[in-house]
Amino acid sequence: MREFRLQSYEKFLELENPSFGPELPFSFDDFLYYKNEHETSKSDWNEVDKNVKDTFCHLGVIDAEKKYLDGVTNQYESEVVYHKQHTDKDIIFLSTDEALQRYPDLFREYFNHLVKYDENKYTALNGAVWSGGTFIYIPKHTTLDRPLQSYFRIDTESLGQFERTIIIVDEGASLEYIEGCTARSYSSSSLHAGVVEIFVKENASMRYSTIQNWSTDVYNLVTKRALVESHGKMEWIDGNIGSCVTMKYPSCILKGDYAVGNSISVAYAKQGQSLDAGAKMIHLGKYTKSNILSKSIASDGGVANYRGTTRITKGALESIATIKCDTILMDGKSKSDTYPTNIVENNSSSISHEASVSKMDEEQLFYFMCFGLTEERAKELIIKGFISDFEKELPMEYAVELNRLVKE
Repeated sequence: MREFRLQSYEKFLELENPSFGPELPFSFDDFLYYKNEHETSKSDWNEVDKNVKDTFCHLGVIDAEKKYLDGVTNQYESEVVYHKQHTDKDIIFLSTDEALQRYPDLFREYFNHLVKYDENKYTALNGAVWSGGTFIYIPKHTTLDRPLQSYFRIDTESLGQFERTIIIVDEGASLEYIEGCTARSYSSSSLHAGVVEIFVKENASMRYSTIQNWSTDVYNLVTKRALVESHGKMEWIDGNIGSCVTMKYPSCILKGDYAVGNSISVAYAKQGQSLDAGAKMIHLGKYTKSNILSKSIASDGGVANYRGTTRITKGALESIATIKCDTILMDGKSKSDTYPTNIVENNSSSISHEASVSKMDEEQLFYFMCFGLTEERAKELIIKGFISDFEKELPMEYAVELNRLVKE
């Protein structure tokens, strides 16, 4: 691992920032790359530092664990501070650091396999300084009764957080996984550059739901990718509400025949925010299907862009891909653009792409206000209707959280 980190650091120094997307005006010298004041993770909240416990309690994480989840991992700053598994099924659910020590052969088989350290400047940075994250292995034909969840929190000014998540869903198994992200607001910037590698085996299914609500001083630059085998299914449910800049494009490589990849996302950019988000679908197997549904909202001068790639390769015969991008602009100051790359390399497959951009409907707004609603309440209802396709895919507690964030 030390050798890998050094190779990653050398590549990080070589590579430039992405040539596309929002500007990244920060200096890497301004960030703190590791902070941990807690010796080991705990499985009892009473043993966790009181300030940390109070933070997660305020976020609703502790209450959600009791009601909805089969296991949780909570990362505070650079390390996991609390971890507990509630299911008695024979799964591996650990922090990534602990999995490296306890299951080195399994770890080596999947680590840096799907997201290579030298892909871009931020995968290289993650490779050099990663800490924390979640490692999950679901054995063959195993289905959990409730989701597993990881929650990532930044409370320190100018901190970089670089978790590494690896999930393997073996043949015929299924998993629903939930991720939450928040940070305290400061006057200086923080950096989040995580890496996620997911392996969906034959006839397996995986749903990855996330609501990112970083404060508006966080640069969120992550790489998430799934490899899907024959008859497997991968679903990304991706909500982007916070951060000053987000660059995130969850990907599916549909390797096996009849593999399915879906991505449903919403990005809500307000003043000072630039959210560059979307999805990537790469079809390799025959009879594969993918669907991308992207909802973007921009208000108060925010920028919410869709950027995505769908490619049906020469050997991916009889494959189908659909992309639908909808944007609503709440005022004349806000902006949204769509940057699709769609490629079909055989004659038996098809891609369809639909995109729409609309301004806030003044007549609809007036209609709501005629019934006594304030302008803000009327706008809230219009937005909730616009993102209803996304909201209904979320677990209950996250749908409630999304409604609260939209209202704010």
